[in-house]
Amino acid sequence: MNEKYLTGFEGIVEKAKGVDRPMRVVIAAADAENIVKGAFMAQDAGFVEPILVGNEHKIRAVLDAIGESAREVQVIDASGGDSSIQFAIEMINSGDADCLMRGNSSTRDFLMPVLNKSNHLIKEDTLVTHVVFLKVPGMQRLLAISDVTLLINPPMDARKQVVKNMVKALNAFDVHHPNIALLALVEKPSYQMRDTVEDQTMVRENNSSRPIADCNLVGPIAYDLIVSKEAARLKGYDCDCCGEFDGIVVPNLATGNVMVKVLQHNAGAKGCGVLVGAKIPVAITSRSDDPEQAFYSLAACAAMWDAPAYKKIFD
Repeated sequence: MNEKYLTGFEGIVEKAKGVDRPMRVVIAAADAENIVKGAFMAQDAGFVEPILVGNEHKIRAVLDAIGESAREVQVIDASGGDSSIQFAIEMINSGDADCLMRGNSSTRDFLMPVLNKSNHLIKEDTLVTHVVFLKVPGMQRLLAISDVTLLINPPMDARKQVVKNMVKALNAFDVHHPNIALLALVEKPSYQMRDTVEDQTMVRENNSSRPIADCNLVGPIAYDLIVSKEAARLKGYDCDCCGEFDGIVVPNLATGNVMVKVLQHNAGAKGCGVLVGAKIPVAITSRSDDPEQAFYSLAACAAMWDAPAYKKIFD
């Protein structure tokens, strides 16, 4: 069992504040009010230097609207020619920025150039996954959930990479040998449900001499058992990790996306999102999220950007 775990975002923010220098984050299509507010919160906390890229007229209008027109911040007009997303990626590759963040663009428009191999953000044979960190009211631990944006119906090999990326992200926050659950409808493998059989296979592999990742991997396991020791007691499910999981790997995109949105909109969960597996962490939050969640996403990126555990992805 892991002895250290995240109880909230405070530990991530404190780690972000310990970076040697502020992380230069380029926000593509930066005319997104709440995302810019969150970036300025991170700048004021001392761990981010924002660079706003996109339609300068729209960006200046946002700065006026949020009362930040006098703030000293770099604004780059990229409204002509290549998209602001492509421009931002080129800043990363030229060494003029350290981290990429989505602004006022659709998820698809943002991800397509990020995942394009010709842009050199992704190492060959590396899978990029989206990890969301949620603080759910009533739960003691911060919960990592993946993948909720990219992988529609991932095969077992892809879900192995989701486990690896999640563990690397948690390691960057000093959570070592985390408890990771493979979410399923039932606890007993059934050949009518492919993911449950694959879960069992993955757990056996992780317990072998060549584990998938350095973690306690449990599955298949239903959600109530993941979050509640009492549910495990009532069902007679013998697992010390119940109620103490650090991460949940979902079976498919729809399950993960719906679960995160329900927890955020109906249970009052706060969260942040990071793409893991690229050569730099990438902040991606919803344009409708409040500024605090953009702030937390940048804190997570800064902590990962500065962490040897994350840099090992490209060892």
